Amino acid sequence: MSRAQISGLVFGVGGFGALVAATASNEWKVTTRASSVITATWVYQGLWMNCAGNALGSFHCRPHFTIFKVEGYIQACRGLMIAAVSLGFFGAIFALFGMKCTKVGGSEKAKAKIACLAGIVFILSGLCSMTGCSLYANKITTEFFDPYFVEQKYELGAALFIGWAGASLCIIGGVIFCFSISDNNKTPRMGYTYNGPTSVMSSRTKYQGGEGDVKPTNPSKQFDKNAYV
Repeated sequence: MSRAQISGLVFGVGGFGALVAATASNEWKVTTRASSVITATWVYQGLWMNCAGNALGSFHCRPHFTIFKVEGYIQACRGLMIAAVSLGFFGAIFALFGMKCTKVGGSEKAKAKIACLAGIVFILSGLCSMTGCSLYANKITTEFFDPYFVEQKYELGAALFIGWAGASLCIIGGVIFCFSISDNNKTPRMGYTYNGPTSVMSSRTKYQGGEGDVKPTNPSKQFDKNAYV
């Protein structure tokens, strides 16, 4: 059992869970609290829904009714996050098949190739999530610091930080899986063969026929007539 592969699987699966949570979250951007002190109303927006809440604790969410009216960067982030979640799922499956402690996956060479493939898929998943979250955050910061932008300004939501954390975990897990191939090459599996028990006569014959050119004695001469005279 390889500790590197176990740690890589933990990082990869943890990152995959964070990506799922970030994709389903509605807190990708939130209204700034400084501009909503009087009304005590906050607006949360995600990739799929827009939500509004107030200080009394009531919230109301409505989904985006049509795809064509959604802004282009939101559609791009949707595609990137869906790709990240899909790649993370397949990366976890490949990682289970490529681990040494599992009985599926074939020989050691085949498992090493599957583990490397799982690492590459995890890295691609992390890069997709990192790109999607960074694109969304760039749009928010650009509008926030634009003095000519007169509409409602938003701040970075918690889902962006969860997405960045999940992307980092997936990339770390993928790198660990890629480097676990060197462990397979350094520690080959030793094979032992059982030759059966050695008899007493065979061991005695080997001792007499070894180094020193000792010839075996003839057992018939031990019982010659001269031996009893």
